[in-house]
Amino acid sequence: MKRLSRLLILAASLCSLSAAAQDGKNLKATHTKQVSFPETIAPGNYSGITWLGDNRYAVVSDKSRADGFFIFHINIDPDMGLISHAYCDEFRNADRPNRDMEGIAFFPEDTTVFISGEADNEIMEYRLDSGKRTGRRLSIPDSLSNSAPNYGFESLTYNAVTRHFWTVSESTLPIDGKPCSPSNKTANRLRLLSFNEDLNLEAQYFYEMDMPQLKSSTAENYCMGVSEVCALDDGRLLVLERELYAPALKLGSFVNCKLYVVNPTDAAPFSLLPKTLLTEFKTQMNGLKKDFANWEGMCLGPKLNDGRQVLVLVCDSQNRFKNMLKDWLKTIIIE
Repeated sequence: MKRLSRLLILAASLCSLSAAAQDGKNLKATHTKQVSFPETIAPGNYSGITWLGDNRYAVVSDKSRADGFFIFHINIDPDMGLISHAYCDEFRNADRPNRDMEGIAFFPEDTTVFISGEADNEIMEYRLDSGKRTGRRLSIPDSLSNSAPNYGFESLTYNAVTRHFWTVSESTLPIDGKPCSPSNKTANRLRLLSFNEDLNLEAQYFYEMDMPQLKSSTAENYCMGVSEVCALDDGRLLVLERELYAPALKLGSFVNCKLYVVNPTDAAPFSLLPKTLLTEFKTQMNGLKKDFANWEGMCLGPKLNDGRQVLVLVCDSQNRFKNMLKDWLKTIIIE
């Protein structure tokens, strides 16, 4: 009987590995150079981005002067996918206090955007033209909105083809365990949530992060969690795992990012989703490299002339912390 059990477990593991390989098949990622435009984009804490069409994007900052969003214009070379220029020309103000806005998603059916806030763990709807709230929000159960401090709904995405919103708490919810930290090195187990276009919770799945790479048990600033998700037209999701470490003197700081592919389309609710690594990238602050970028926002952008898909990323520079950091942008080309 024990031998039969082992065989069944092995068979299940092989099926999971096969599903993972299938989820990531035919996807390839090509990185472009990260760029900044300090003369046309003001210092900020940019934490979420969504494409509005053409070269227009709505961007949120978790420390903006009020609740609302910025309008960015990002020019992308249609052949290579490199960002050639970007500028910000307005802030659309909801006339409410900043609620630690982290994620934003365009909802083209009603020409609105939805914004997730970590301070209240709510995902609210805003008019695109004025920036004012509509009064609608995603229906999130109380049990899923009770997160550890600063580890709430960091991410948000909506796909107009599948007509679903997706979000996930940045780190482990209290109902599922303790979040990863320098003193508690563990694999965060998160709940990936799906909402339909009626704004109701439709399904939830478990997503398990990798173990942290941090060797030290102390850090002045540290976070290990999912900073963004992005829904593809075929039902798959891109999940951005982010580990940030910053010691007191800042030299030696790093951000390690891993972009995974998951496919909840045929998965059972509450199941653990297999994942496939698409790409991994690291930025640092040391004597030789000063490209440190805390990548927090990610969205689908336009397609290139050859049909490849552009993924646009924005980072949180902590208001260009002591002139050491930059408001980096970059693209990843998916094919």
